[in-house]
Amino acid sequence: MKPNEIRDLTASDVRERIGEQEAELVNLRIQLATRQLDNPIVFRDARRDLARLKTVLREHELGIRTLPNA
Repeated sequence: MKPNEIRDLTASDVRERIGEQEAELVNLRIQLATRQLDNPIVFRDARRDLARLKTVLREHELGIRTLPNA
C-alpha cells in the first residue's frame, strides 16, 4: 500500500488496518518459522506496510499531516 493511499483513509480506518496488518504479520511469522511460507518477500512487504501505516498515523498525531474526517 502506498503512503498516498493511506493518507486518503480516515484515522479510524488506519488504526483498523494496523490491527489487521499486525495479525497478518503474526500469521506470516508462524509460516516463516515452520517453513510453510513459499515467498519470504511477502513477510518483508507486510512489515513495510505496517511501518507505513504507523508512520502516517504518527504524522497525523503530531499534526504534520492531517487525515480526512469520517
